Amino acid sequence: MDVTSATLTSAQNAPVKPKATDYDTFLKMMTTQIKNQDPLNPMSADNFAVQLATFSGVEQQTRTNDLLSQQLTQNALSSMAQMVGWVGKEARIAAPVHFDGTNPVTLSPNPGLDADRAVLVAKDSTGAEVSRTEIPVSSADYEWQGLDTDGNPLPEGVYDLSLESYQDDKLLGTTSVEFYGRITEIRNSASGITAMFAGGVEVSTALVTALREPASA
Repeated sequence: MDVTSATLTSAQNAPVKPKATDYDTFLKMMTTQIKNQDPLNPMSADNFAVQLATFSGVEQQTRTNDLLSQQLTQNALSSMAQMVGWVGKEARIAAPVHFDGTNPVTLSPNPGLDADRAVLVAKDSTGAEVSRTEIPVSSADYEWQGLDTDGNPLPEGVYDLSLESYQDDKLLGTTSVEFYGRITEIRNSASGITAMFAGGVEVSTALVTALREPASA
């Protein structure tokens, strides 16, 4: 049995244990209350029943929450197991792009419907614009070479890319640019199942719009 299957089996078979400390604490408090009550004005049976019912309700809710938490964990593990096959594949995603300083990055631009000119804008991690490149008005894949405004290679780093669509020099709008990157890892994070890309770029798998085998495969 592999690690993933073993983890899933363990999570599914793990019993939900009652919180004995909660019972003990309640019984100690109840015993102390009974011992120290006024013998001439003892706690009524109704009040005693109400306290027992209240504790029982809280304990039941706690157990329900434990079961829900366990179910969520099982679902997350199942989702990760199903996505193991994604590792090593190229995913199309709108997110910051890692440029290694040498190899071009495959982009999937989407110019405005009425655009007659498209400009690719790149910004570095500080938000400073480092290049503006006019590209074909097409949704076909585009190889971004990672060059600055003067045509020199940009240093390795993570860059934010956007596309400006123009018609007769009028800006129609600015949109994010999707790129194809190879998935290096699938993670279960606080925000859900995420995919890791080169350069530490991490994106929710729910935002992946396409998946394909690497071109070199």
